[in-house]
Amino acid sequence: MASSISSSSVVHDIVREPLPSGLRLTAADRPGVAQPVPERDIPDQPWRAMSLVVLVLVILFTSLWEWKMRRLELVPGDSSGTYDRWAELRRQVDKRDVPVAIISDSRLLYDTDLDRTVQLTGVRPLQLGIAGGSALPILEDIADDPHFKGLAIVGMAESVYFDTVYSVTRPKKALALSRWESPSNRASFVIQRVISPRLAMLDDSYQLSTLIFQLDPDWRRGVKGPYHDVWKVGEMGAGGQAWIWRRLEHDRRLSDHARTVWHEHFQPFPVKDENVQAILARTKIAVDKIRARGGDVVFVRPPSAPDMRAVEDKHIPRARGWDPLLAYTHTNGIHIDDLPKVQNLTLPESSHLSHACATVFTDAYIRVLAQQTSLLHLKSDLPPTLSTRDCVPSAVASTD
Repeated sequence: MASSISSSSVVHDIVREPLPSGLRLTAADRPGVAQPVPERDIPDQPWRAMSLVVLVLVILFTSLWEWKMRRLELVPGDSSGTYDRWAELRRQVDKRDVPVAIISDSRLLYDTDLDRTVQLTGVRPLQLGIAGGSALPILEDIADDPHFKGLAIVGMAESVYFDTVYSVTRPKKALALSRWESPSNRASFVIQRVISPRLAMLDDSYQLSTLIFQLDPDWRRGVKGPYHDVWKVGEMGAGGQAWIWRRLEHDRRLSDHARTVWHEHFQPFPVKDENVQAILARTKIAVDKIRARGGDVVFVRPPSAPDMRAVEDKHIPRARGWDPLLAYTHTNGIHIDDLPKVQNLTLPESSHLSHACATVFTDAYIRVLAQQTSLLHLKSDLPPTLSTRDCVPSAVASTD
């Protein structure tokens, strides 16, 4: 009797006629061959014509998408959504003498006109601001770097600077990347740097996957979806110059969305006293380290709209944050409240200045800053002083 687990018959080769072109040989066509690999003839097709059609379609749809992105006022070369450019700027501290560095959250990042600073002082600051991040971790990192012996201009939105939970995540990621960058990340950045100045569609905030993700209209009850996250707010060009995204200056829907997000993120809960004292102590240590090398630190508080300021004052008012910080660290500071010529500036989404008003604010605070430190001097051939009327319609400016 033949075993049920052994072959009891001889498998004879079966000769078959070749299959018609395009059909594949299956296991039934090749008995006795264990795990046969499918074989299939490649049919004759107009491959060159097909490749040409695919190429034309790719170019066409890519061009249409690029055209659409530029219609949305995205600009080629915008690197506002990545840490790679910031990390490259941070490494300059170790490669050259940096006389002035701006360390900030998004306020002073978007509210400083670097070209105007050059016109006033002849010095172009190194912009090390990080949107959505506290300036304190960056200040501490610069303080620990023996190469930095210049002036640190520290921008401050108190709700961010005195936050020890959410606002430290981005600075930590950026600092980690500045210290070590994997070969793949470096290669990606180099490629991006080459092609980005030619394509606006590479903006991280407007990738197709990001746009689809933001369509979530809170499908899960009680859970806020990505629609309520921060959308694109700023744009950054070569050399670290950053502005509020130009579209926010006239697109009411986008500016209202950003304003709503700010109010949701900055809840009017007072900062605990122990947290304030901890921040003051950390700041003083960093300031003392920089001064010990001959450098200096000056704080700048940019403007915020009345609706934002009301929330910020409930979170940590000037009397609990700004004033004690300057007193405890023995530093000078420039607060928007103390600049009478630049009140009532335009803040499209209540938190950041328009392009024109950023230049006006820069003109004002740099002129005052040069009087507070010996590390920055005004040029002899200064341009005319700017005021609110240089960026705001006269009817609005006259309310000052």
